[in-house]
This record gives sequence, C-alpha cells and structure tokens, in this order.
Amino acid sequence: MELIADEVGARLDRPGAGLLVDLDGTLVRSEEAHQGAFREYFASRGWVVEDDVVRLFSGRRAHEVFASVAGPWGDEDPHALTRSVIDMLRGMDVRLTPVEGAARLLTACVTSGLPVAVVTSAGRTWTRAALRSFDVDDGMIGMVTAEDCEHGKPDPEPFRRGAELLGLPPGGLVALEDAPAGIASARAAGVGLVVGVTTSNPAHVLVTAGAHGTAVDLTVLADVVEGRRPTPSHGKAPDHT
Repeated sequence: MELIADEVGARLDRPGAGLLVDLDGTLVRSEEAHQGAFREYFASRGWVVEDDVVRLFSGRRAHEVFASVAGPWGDEDPHALTRSVIDMLRGMDVRLTPVEGAARLLTACVTSGLPVAVVTSAGRTWTRAALRSFDVDDGMIGMVTAEDCEHGKPDPEPFRRGAELLGLPPGGLVALEDAPAGIASARAAGVGLVVGVTTSNPAHVLVTAGAHGTAVDLTVLADVVEGRRPTPSHGKAPDHT
C-alpha cells in the first residue's frame, strides 16, 4: 500500500484532482447484510442458490444480475425481485459500520476542498442514509446512485457520470472500490488511478480485475488526504437535484 499511497498523494496534488468512492464495502461494511438479504429472500422462495451466485450481486445493480444470470427466478420481473430483496433488507436489523478511516477521509475531502463523489450501485435512499452515519455535511459530497444511470457497474457509465458530476476529466481522478465490477467500471471510464479496498475481496481478485493497487481499509488514504493543503476546487460543486 505504501507505493499506492505515494501515487495517490502525487495524483491528488495535481490540478483537476478528485475522488470517486464506492459506498457498500468501501465506505461502510454492509456487504454481509446485503448478501444476507439475498439469501433470506431466496430461502423464503424455497430456492437453493449457491454462494458463488450470491456473490455475483456484489457491487452491481440487482435487477441487472437477475436479468443476466441463470437462476430459479426464471422469467420473473428483475425489478420486482430487486424490490423484494430491498424489502427483506429493510426488515433486517442492519447497523452500518464505517470502514476504518472512512469518516476521516470524507471529512478531509470536505475540509481540504478536494472534490469527492460517492459512485454506488445502491439507491438514493440507502445512500443518503449511509452518508448520514458520517459526521460530514453530505451537501459537499456528490452522489451517483442506481437511479442516475441507464447501465450499472461494470459498465463505465457510473464512474463516467461521477467525473461529470465533479466537472473533472476522469484521468485525473482516484477511485476507491471493493468489488471487481466497480473496478472494471472505473477503469473503463478512464479513471487515472483505481485502488481496490480489500474489505470484501482478497487483493489478488481486485488486482486481476484491474486495480492499480490495494488497501486493507481507508486509514492510509485518509492520512494522505489530511496531509493535503486546502486548495480551491478545480471542479464544480456537486449537484444534488
């Protein structure tokens, strides 16, 4: 991670720098809860779904997985299936735990003037609820959620929209991701430096997916951003309309 920390620091010191951050598994430890909701829903339908299939939903919009992966859901409406899984998740006692360093990282972005946006496959309601768990003004943090994209990760659209939201060329940005689908999305969007966070997947899986390097959590990255001198934003203010 030391090499990547140096590379992140150097890139974030350049004009046009900014940060694009995944939510689930990267800022908050919620992947276990999400997979649990899928498993409970599948069990409620009497479906036997192997763990390797459940993991295919990680980092992706569920309706796109239902529509593209063979399973006992057959010809059922993928959007209806997704709503049922979300209802299952809402009925669970989920306590969001921030990934180590996440709150410091977001705070440092805001206080140093580093443009930052969350780029997630989750919906806007879940994303806003998660961001409220951090002691930061979420009005300073951009959001690209499931509702904002025609195509989800691993398609480049989510990270491309994240760069557009910040008003910055993707080549000058850093992306943080915990899932192979998100890493593929960031790389395809032309993001200049993609760091895999190994909260949900081992380092070799993320590097194989295209990560330039990995980190076990966000503490070192928070150190890097905290060490930046406050600078005026080179992008535009996030639009939360």
